[in-house]
Amino acid sequence: MLKLFRATAILEGISYLALFGVTMPLKYWAEIPEPNKLVGYAHGFLFIAFIALTLIVGFTHKWSFKKVFIFGIASLLPFATFYVEEKYLRPEDNASE
Repeated sequence: MLKLFRATAILEGISYLALFGVTMPLKYWAEIPEPNKLVGYAHGFLFIAFIALTLIVGFTHKWSFKKVFIFGIASLLPFATFYVEEKYLRPEDNASE
């Protein structure tokens, strides 16, 4: 489950950056709205999956409220899911091998 969570964290971060860094400028500056809709749906799905997996993994691994809260905040900030994946998930994944 932890590997799925790590992959979701990375994909959610990529979709966030694609949405705000590529498709929103296309929508508002170049008047090309189609990519924004597609990437927006993908990002929405990955965002919900990230939050759900945060709660599931947090519960199964008995994480503190603070750690779960950090992951929740990370889902709202650009680049933060990459940071939490590196800082919190990678060491935990390596310890379970």
